[in-house]
Amino acid sequence: MNVEEILSVKGSAVATIGPGASLSDATASLRDHGIGALIVSKDGRTIDGILSERDVVRSLAAHGASTLGRAVSSAMSDEVVTCSPGDTADQLMAMMSDRRFRHLPVTDDAGALVGIISIGDVVKARLGQLEHENDQLYEYIQGH
Repeated sequence: MNVEEILSVKGSAVATIGPGASLSDATASLRDHGIGALIVSKDGRTIDGILSERDVVRSLAAHGASTLGRAVSSAMSDEVVTCSPGDTADQLMAMMSDRRFRHLPVTDDAGALVGIISIGDVVKARLGQLEHENDQLYEYIQGH
């Protein structure tokens, strides 16, 4: 199972926000979409950064409630690690575990944003793959 297959099931829609938007707007978007991270982008195709729930909490701890009036760019992570459509679920699990990421933007060969994968997406895909393998083994054993 690779990223392209995961995206074909979950969809390639990505919630984005501009770097100049307020953190208040960002938290509302996280809530409204039921997600844990937003891609920060001026145009919806290039990646300027990523803003996760953790980034918002760090900013709140550092600046208090006034953080909600600050720009997204003040709290986002601007060194964004991405994955590509050909990466495997196992590669993603290793990368996410090693680097402690819960979300990875997916980019094409030109670096354009084409999706986002969460650790939940990877786990769900891997579980589906294991269930399928288990069913095949069960059928094989029953047939002999």
